[in-house]
Amino acid sequence: MALDDSAAMTLTRLLVPTLVHQLSALPQWLDKGEAHAAAHGNDPEALLAVRLAVDMFPLGTQLRFAAYLAQEPVYRLRGQEVPDAVTAIRTHGATRPDEPGSIADLRAILGEALAFVQGVGPDELDAAADRPLSHALPMGMVFDMTGFTYVRDWALPQVGFHVDMAYALLRSAGVPLGKRDYVPHMWAYLRPGTMPGG
Repeated sequence: MALDDSAAMTLTRLLVPTLVHQLSALPQWLDKGEAHAAAHGNDPEALLAVRLAVDMFPLGTQLRFAAYLAQEPVYRLRGQEVPDAVTAIRTHGATRPDEPGSIADLRAILGEALAFVQGVGPDELDAAADRPLSHALPMGMVFDMTGFTYVRDWALPQVGFHVDMAYALLRSAGVPLGKRDYVPHMWAYLRPGTMPGG
């Protein structure tokens, strides 16, 4: 799906470009994390264990959750079950946070999620906008929404939360990330000659 969405906002136009932007940024942050660790004589793989608080998931799990949660709404809006292989990404992160795999593993997981989301057709999910959708959580809570409210109020905030946590975890480890890294897609809209100092 093209990222230039100048036409009317639709469910697909809301969901897909946002997920693509978020998933595309994460590997770039890992690049900076690896470079920062190497420059300081540290093992880059240790970044995957960084936590903001003892009762929060580490970076490796945050990345797995982001990859899972970016794919889940596509399946849900298509009226399909999330495949076991995709659910296993979430399950691994939740139940084995101290076994994140390698940075290469997580790059592959994020790359597969990005490719999946990029494969969504330009209006493929739009018919689900007004369709009733029940979202059940593992602890038994069930939310009754429409496809649109599910995307706006659940799916996008959930992915955003885990992307934000990944950013905060890398920053807490000293990785030199800034707003440029957080919204790299914005450079496509920069008016020539307006870059300060440039």
